[in-house]
Amino acid sequence: MTMNGYSGPSNGAGVVDAGHGEAYAHHAGSTSAGGVPVMNGTPYHLHNEAIVNHLYHAGFQTANYADTILHVHGSSYRLHAIILSRSPYLAHLMSTSPQSAGQRTIYVHLEHDPEVTQEGFAIALGYLYSPESLNIVRPENARGVLAAACLLGGMDYLCNYAYELCRQSITVDNISEWLEFVDSIPTSSDGSSTPIEPHHLPVSRTAIFGPYADRLKNDVFHFLVVTLPNMLNVGGLSSPATPQGDCQASDAGRDTLLQIFARVPFDMFKAAIESPTFQIGSDQARFRFAKDAIEARKRGIARGQGEETVVLAFGGSNNLSGSAVHVTRKLRKRTLWKVNS
Repeated sequence: MTMNGYSGPSNGAGVVDAGHGEAYAHHAGSTSAGGVPVMNGTPYHLHNEAIVNHLYHAGFQTANYADTILHVHGSSYRLHAIILSRSPYLAHLMSTSPQSAGQRTIYVHLEHDPEVTQEGFAIALGYLYSPESLNIVRPENARGVLAAACLLGGMDYLCNYAYELCRQSITVDNISEWLEFVDSIPTSSDGSSTPIEPHHLPVSRTAIFGPYADRLKNDVFHFLVVTLPNMLNVGGLSSPATPQGDCQASDAGRDTLLQIFARVPFDMFKAAIESPTFQIGSDQARFRFAKDAIEARKRGIARGQGEETVVLAFGGSNNLSGSAVHVTRKLRKRTLWKVNS
């Protein structure tokens, strides 16, 4: 039997160890010798934890006394309206959904929010009942959890927790996936790239993340210009070097970085190359790296297609970044049709 998106006799993600939690408010009252508020001999925090654990296990996982059925991603969840009302998004759905014979049914449509995964949504639902759901968040599912938490709303702690795991999960092994994510974040044109009319822009899959999208974009950028070059020891003595035909040494770390930069979206590529914080060495070294990277992009290593014409310049620092290396991309010329009078 399947309940609340999970197989088995229970309704949720299985029994997990308690331990994660947020601060619970202590009310005024008598205190124990250790200063812990007590009520009829029972410390408040123990009483609160017992209630929350009961809500999670008996309410969310086993769906006892459920009064609301939620349909999403082809799964059905038996839940409780009073708990769902913690989410502004679900509260609105409930207020606009018909109710009959004491049973309410709501539908969550996520066709335009592919970043909200089934697992992420289930974890966010569980978080409405208890912070115990935090124990199930992992680097592999953190982005789906963040998307679901942003959608449901009222989950600042879960959003920040999932975001931090996302930030820490950016590695050389999954950087391609993160670059694809960054490429889907809308960027306003600054005149250095081909302008696109707003009504031609597709709905961004990253819109659901709100401000976290830009934060993750900045984290990917920092990984590219600071963390990754240091990790690969670009130009360092410990990077293995093998003689080439022209008798010059090839820096293995630099070669790996070139392969990655061949896949970086142009706006981020430009910002990285022009950034004085790019941990690649001197301005001359940054210029040489940019030249090689542009050649790699022209060969279409990553996308199977060439870049638009890219112009690389060296010298001067009259731009706002103070960089001596400048990258621009020529605009596509629109076809002009002559109208005969």
